[in-house]
Amino acid sequence: MGSILSGLRRPSRTSESHPEPEQLVPTLDLSPNQHELLVESWKLIQQDIAKIGVIIFIRLFEVHPECKDFFIPFRNVDDLHELITSKDLRAHGLRVLSFVEKSIARIDNSIRLQELALELGRSHYRYHAPPKYYQYVVSEFMSAIHPLLKDKWTTELENAWKNLFAYICAMMKRGYDEEERRKYNDGDYSSNSLEGNKNAVI
Repeated sequence: MGSILSGLRRPSRTSESHPEPEQLVPTLDLSPNQHELLVESWKLIQQDIAKIGVIIFIRLFEVHPECKDFFIPFRNVDDLHELITSKDLRAHGLRVLSFVEKSIARIDNSIRLQELALELGRSHYRYHAPPKYYQYVVSEFMSAIHPLLKDKWTTELENAWKNLFAYICAMMKRGYDEEERRKYNDGDYSSNSLEGNKNAVI
């Protein structure tokens, strides 16, 4: 899966005589059939939602162990069984998949979906979670749902999920950049830690 953020550049900070160029606005490119496929596949995913959430983060920590540094409860946990049975990990996985569920429910309402993703991106700036980590989670989500969906997994369904997440991640990056510029313009360089926030989604 290629970079979902190609073509979207963070505007450089410029002087008043050289105003910032407007950012490209991401668009959600889904056919009616892909929309239906997402809704139907999500119904199957929901049946094992807690298990999938745990799988996503177990794999994430295995492939990208540096991500554990964002989470105090998991930072020094190397025992796989302890991670798998962790209530904190299970809860965090459910929060991430709750966001996915809200996104699916808002596909027909572009304004609500856009604001949902923008706000998540803004919060990720405040919690020190840069955009490169979004794609890591997406990749593990795709890997986790593929075997679950079995013969329901088709090229068109895969592309539908990729398109949805491409839009979400691009919007999150836009929100992240907006918050960074706002903090910079306000002279506020402080931010909270992701690790201490129970509501953060990464």
